[in-house]
Amino acid sequence: MSSVAKTRLFLDQPLAEGQTVDLQRDQAHYLTGVMRLVSGDAVAVFDGRSGEYLAHLGQAGKRSATLVIGPQTAPIRMPPDLWLLFAPIKKARTDFIVEKAAEMGAARICPVQTDFTNSERIRRDRLQAHAVEAAEQCGGTFVPDVDDLRPLSRLLDHWPEDRRLMFCDEDLAGPVSALPAMPGPWAILIGPEGGFSPAERARLHAHPAAHPVSLGPRILRADTAAVAALALWQAALGDWR
Repeated sequence: MSSVAKTRLFLDQPLAEGQTVDLQRDQAHYLTGVMRLVSGDAVAVFDGRSGEYLAHLGQAGKRSATLVIGPQTAPIRMPPDLWLLFAPIKKARTDFIVEKAAEMGAARICPVQTDFTNSERIRRDRLQAHAVEAAEQCGGTFVPDVDDLRPLSRLLDHWPEDRRLMFCDEDLAGPVSALPAMPGPWAILIGPEGGFSPAERARLHAHPAAHPVSLGPRILRADTAAVAALALWQAALGDWR
């Protein structure tokens, strides 16, 4: 029986040592058909609630398989209370934003519909699967929730009073802005490919929770801006310090 896990798997249920878990068909196929694991092979599993565990493959078939949960190997590592709000763009680039947000420590991912958003719908289940895959591949023990697409205006109408908003405004292109040293809940807002409309920009600049910032002297693509903003926030206020 192997004690070294070369594969990580997210299981969306509470885990505990001694449990036997029946895998979904696609998970069984992934472990046995794709990764070529056999009974007794080790798998690192995590539930997004309590941490990571060393498990071993029990019954092993391409359509069904079980995992026997062993000892906990790592505690849950929660990200900062940070939301990423972004306007969906082309499919592959939207996938990229979700993957990087999960890797870089966003606690919640919120697609928003803006005046100039090109995509009018998303596949939330597909984007959630990308967040899961990112956590599996980067060693994370937490998976951020991906929300359904909602109008930005509606989100701002009901904005939590205690959550500050890092508003990345391309009109402020110039030296990178310094964030105020204010701990607590935050959100980052990235606009669509066409930028924010004048009405949206005016509302955001007037919003009491908003902190307009520049991400540098160049106008960034939306997917690049998301990574840059996450890195800036994490380095200034998050758990990268």
